[in-house]
Amino acid sequence: MPEENKIDFIVDKENLYREEGFTDLKVASIRRLTPITPEGEVDKDRFPVFIGVTQLMTSEGPVSIQAALKARVLAQAIEEFPAAMEKAMKEAIEDMKKRQAG
Repeated sequence: MPEENKIDFIVDKENLYREEGFTDLKVASIRRLTPITPEGEVDKDRFPVFIGVTQLMTSEGPVSIQAALKARVLAQAIEEFPAAMEKAMKEAIEDMKKRQAG
């Protein structure tokens, strides 16, 4: 296999996260990525990462949008979700318009 086609499959042991999902079964899906050590223990030196995800229905089918949520705990992520999704939706629409025009 040529060198430029090789993939580095080495796991970054200093950047591990446990993933959990939360949903309201309507619009919101929030992923919490909790930092962990290589032993699987919570890494208290790093903060969790929250990502909001939802789908927009279009004439061409569902379009998934997501955005990082500025939160340290789930309650903050829930509060941040609507504004973050609104912003991500506007950006997705602008991107689609640019693609159609170009």
